[in-house]
Parts: sequence; C-alpha cells; structure tokens
Amino acid sequence: MKFSVDGKSVFAASGGKTFDPALPLVIFVHGAGMDHTVWALQTRWFAWHDHSVMAIDLPGHGKSEGPSLNTIEEMGAWLVKVIKESKANSVSLVGHSMGSYVCLAAAAEMGASLSGLALLGIGVEMPVHPDLLAATESNDPRAWDLIVSWGFGASAHFGLNTAPGLWMQGGGRSLLARSPEGVLGKDMVACDSYKGALQAAGKVECPTLIVIGSRDQMTPPKSAIPIAKKLKSVTEVMISDCGHMIMIEKPDQTLDALISGLK
Repeated sequence: MKFSVDGKSVFAASGGKTFDPALPLVIFVHGAGMDHTVWALQTRWFAWHDHSVMAIDLPGHGKSEGPSLNTIEEMGAWLVKVIKESKANSVSLVGHSMGSYVCLAAAAEMGASLSGLALLGIGVEMPVHPDLLAATESNDPRAWDLIVSWGFGASAHFGLNTAPGLWMQGGGRSLLARSPEGVLGKDMVACDSYKGALQAAGKVECPTLIVIGSRDQMTPPKSAIPIAKKLKSVTEVMISDCGHMIMIEKPDQTLDALISGLK
C-alpha cells in the first residue's frame, strides 16, 4: 500500500491483506539500510489473525520516496505522522535495531495512546566502529560484508535458514547493496550519535516487549538492561543462539514473542 506523509510517497507492506483501520494496527520498522522485507513472516501472521499491518519503508528506503532522514528524532517524529495518517484507533509499534530507536522515540511522544511497543536488538547506545562508519559513508562494499558478519550470529554463518537453499548472509548483503547511495551511511551516523534512549524510555506509557539475541554483537544483551529499567511495564525475551538479526535468524521464536507480547 502507498500513502503520503509531508507530501512524500510512503510504502508499507500489509501482509497480503487489505488495510483496515478498524482493526488493531501493528507497524513494523526496519533497521539501518534495510526495508520492509525483513519482516516477511511476522507481518503475514498478524495480517491473517485479526490485525492490520504496515511494514513501512522509512523515507529514502525501499519503495518510499526520499530523501532519507538524518536523525533518530526526525525519524521518530515522522513515524508519529504515519500513525496519525493511519487513522487506526489501536496501534502497536515493532522496531528492530535503528527501527527500535525510531519506535522508542515515537512511543515517547505518543504516550498512553499507543497500545504496545516491541523493541528488537536495542541497546542504550549503538556505537558504530569508525572503520564501519567510514565504509558506509563512502559506499564501500566492504561495509555490507562487515555488517552481515557482525550482525548475524555464529550459527547463521553456516546455514540456519529454515528455507532450504537460501543463504541468510547473502540475502542480508544483497538487501544492503540495494540501499540507495548514502542512505546506509546516514543511518549508521544516526544510530551512532543517538543518546536519547534512556530519556525516551522514561516517557513510554504502554506495555513494552524487549527481544534480545543471546549472541548479539551489535547490541549485546547487557546493553538493553538500562532501557528496561526505565520502562514502566516491560517484558524481556532472550532468544538463544541468535545474533542481532533476530527476526531473520529466528523468525518463529520472534513471532512467538510478538504474539505473546502484543496482546
């Protein structure tokens, strides 16, 4: 589906069902340099079980019109506009990595009007190694290799995909390679420079689910603890033998956590 925010075209996948604002809405937000396709399994389940779904492409990503936004705060404010544009009465947000920061920022602004929040692969900060920052800002293909190497857990380096014949890391690299020039670099700078997670977490009013990969090297499990302590109502789920790309490495376990956490 397509709609408009600030005069710019926005794309959102609806999980194979026609969008209905009368149903409880779940909005999924992808991470840096990615798009709506990372949520394929999770979106379809919710769409076919009495929910509406919007797996959005952030500005300048996937099929959404650019330019991309520069900061987490700008992306969070943009997401609030998406929520209002949806006209849905009940809205939950699900974000991964950079998308978890975007959802957190939006939730802080929305207060009690949100029904639920799920944060996957989040840490109190997301520092990016200077070499990786330089590679992404110069559109060096080595950046894609570094991200998939650090982002996927050890088991995902040697298969793990539930669909025979599909290469998990290769798919991740191809997705990053499709990102428009400069977008991945801006996203990584936004993650690296964002320092507002704790303040935002203290303003969240809705029940919150935090999903953690036990072998996450980008946002190690302990980095989510300060955020969890700031939240008023929080449930934490640890997924074993899983890196940062939680919903891709362990799609079924991620879905189970979301079904339970977004009641």
